[in-house]
Amino acid sequence: MEHTATIAAIATAPGRGGVGVIRLSGKNLLPLAVTLSGGKTPKPRVALYTDFLDEQGQAIDNGLMLYFAAPASFTGEDVIELQGHGGPVVMNMLLSRCLALGARLAEPGEFTKRAFLNNKLDLAQAESVADLIDASSQSAARMALRSLKGSFSSHIHQLVDNLINLRMLVEATLDFPEEEIDFLEAANARGKLAKLRAELDNVLAQATQGAILREGMTVVLIGAPNVGKSSLLNALAGDDIAIVTDIAGTTRDTVREQITLDGVPVHIVDTAGLRETDDVVEKIGIERSHKALQEADVALILVDVREGINEKTRAILSSIPAGLKKIEVQNKIDLLMGSNTAPHGNKPPAAVYDEEQRSQMGSSTVCQAGVLYGEDAQRVSVSGVSTLVRLSAKSGEGLELLKQELLRIVGWQGESEGLFLARTRHLNSLQNAQHELENAAINGYDNIELLAEHLRLAQEALNEITGEFTADDLLGVIFSRFCIGK
Repeated sequence: MEHTATIAAIATAPGRGGVGVIRLSGKNLLPLAVTLSGGKTPKPRVALYTDFLDEQGQAIDNGLMLYFAAPASFTGEDVIELQGHGGPVVMNMLLSRCLALGARLAEPGEFTKRAFLNNKLDLAQAESVADLIDASSQSAARMALRSLKGSFSSHIHQLVDNLINLRMLVEATLDFPEEEIDFLEAANARGKLAKLRAELDNVLAQATQGAILREGMTVVLIGAPNVGKSSLLNALAGDDIAIVTDIAGTTRDTVREQITLDGVPVHIVDTAGLRETDDVVEKIGIERSHKALQEADVALILVDVREGINEKTRAILSSIPAGLKKIEVQNKIDLLMGSNTAPHGNKPPAAVYDEEQRSQMGSSTVCQAGVLYGEDAQRVSVSGVSTLVRLSAKSGEGLELLKQELLRIVGWQGESEGLFLARTRHLNSLQNAQHELENAAINGYDNIELLAEHLRLAQEALNEITGEFTADDLLGVIFSRFCIGK
């Protein structure tokens, strides 16, 4: 696709609105602007109120024309924005007129792609444009804006600069082997490499937190019929999202809801209870339950605290992917309050038990809301998981503990200030660089050529983040996920 052709697109959201915007970018857009406005020449960065004319000189609409002359524009090319009335018919008529004057329809993300190709943004900044538009929480929006302003990129550039300085020492050692000076020893190359690794570890930790905030997590509620999955969904969502009855098999399809926990988007999927059934509709729902498990980050395995282990639960466990993070949720502790199983006649407070308390927990305290870990959890667990939460979806007892565990199990540390949004590809590149620097530290000093190669590969991995070394097909995938007009 020609990157210098004039492109045009409606930049505002589909539908009716007070204002609609059409954006154009290309080389030398003034002739098009003069024709469209009936002979008026817009001045750079000055709003021009004008009619927008069709080929017969009749007004299509009137509004503001804004002209941004290259290179002082978003794309680095001439950019024109036409601000008219936000009706779809008017917007499409005006867009058609722009196409008739020589523009072509922009591809998704093509304006931002041109900004990248013209060095107005690096690749990490370009991606943050889409992240800002798609932000699902205030924290994510703030972090995306920080990345757009170059926060993430500046960290990467600093790592690359330090890596280049280290590579210079290694290359000098290779180029001048006969010199008496040991460049690596004299410049404390080992110390510089250790410092660089520590800096990279810190950036990776921040990026990992940013990725959690950007991607969120998908949590699937799984369990036998009538263990309280829909009740738990409603409790987490704070609304009656799913129908709740005492009839097993009420939920026949997956029900999805998004909530936010400490700024982290959580996509909750309530599934049909897993069991053998002859009901055709329920069978389809159960198939979708299995599919949801394959796409999940965390599975909440719900069991009725009164029942303990049974054949239905064993069958369900066999269907859960081995690598999936799992939390067992023993629900309905409210039904045991005041029973012979309870150690106290009154309702105990919800609490995360400390190590001493956890070591004492067992069947005698099943009526208490709490969290168990490790061997303590496995000792009383139906599913053998390392995390177990006891709660009541009906009363809300222990619900906050479950929310905390969801954040903990995906690695969220609860601090978004100063973070930047990151994507999976960013994490992969940082991890690749981390791996190369680790190999350099372990094996490199016995073989200087090998050390130089590890450092080169580490730099290449970091440069992929900002786009210095990026394949064209990857660029196509990245920008194709943007909005048209952005």
